[in-house]
Amino acid sequence: MKKYNILNEINKAVDSHILVIVEGKKDKKALEKIGFENIFILHGRPLYVQIEKISSEVKECIILTDFDKKGKQLYHWLKKELVKNGVRINDRLRRVILGEKVSHIEGLATFIQNQNRKKVRLIA
Repeated sequence: MKKYNILNEINKAVDSHILVIVEGKKDKKALEKIGFENIFILHGRPLYVQIEKISSEVKECIILTDFDKKGKQLYHWLKKELVKNGVRINDRLRRVILGEKVSHIEGLATFIQNQNRKKVRLIA
């Protein structure tokens, strides 16, 4: 399988303005730090209402729930329900993040900052 650069994949997703679904406010803040704008927070509303809202507004989305047991279960359920309602799920960024061993979306901004520092050190 081809190894994708996480920074390139984030930039592609940000540039596409695709809806990104996250679990909570901290996840949203982390994604905003790295450039995402079109973010939907799941926390605080019944899931079936959220599925209907998302399905009525978009044809494609990215689901970035955490990679712990609860987050994975939520991801699979959301994906199944959204696909059933005609929404295409773009999993590319999720797979790349998983490959980088990031376990929680709220830590993604810090991970990216650390990646950038490593690159600067390699060049210097």
